[in-house]
Amino acid sequence: MTAEPDLRTRRVYEAPDPDDGLRVLVDRLWPRGLAKEAARLDDWVKAVAPSTELRRWYGHDPERHEEFTRRYEAELDDPDHREAVERLRTLARSGRPLTLLTATGDIGHSHLPTLVSRLY
Repeated sequence: MTAEPDLRTRRVYEAPDPDDGLRVLVDRLWPRGLAKEAARLDDWVKAVAPSTELRRWYGHDPERHEEFTRRYEAELDDPDHREAVERLRTLARSGRPLTLLTATGDIGHSHLPTLVSRLY
């Protein structure tokens, strides 16, 4: 029996924490104003992020979140996204905590809750 993955979500702008384990950016774009050294990333999995078209349509409008989630779930089923999700699953099962990072200000209305649900 495999242990449940230890998944965490944080904003990439927050100071790294020693308990973060593997730190993986899951945004398509590099966060504005953040130096690569300051991010202290172990990986950047761009392909798992929502498409540019979906991100622009959504615009982080909470009233569109339900439809955004539905559309993002559909994107996660395409081959490029599936491969990226599998890469994250492998990291999540490494025995170390996995912290998914985003530049989004409102994590609860971002793609992270949907992505985390796919990793269990």
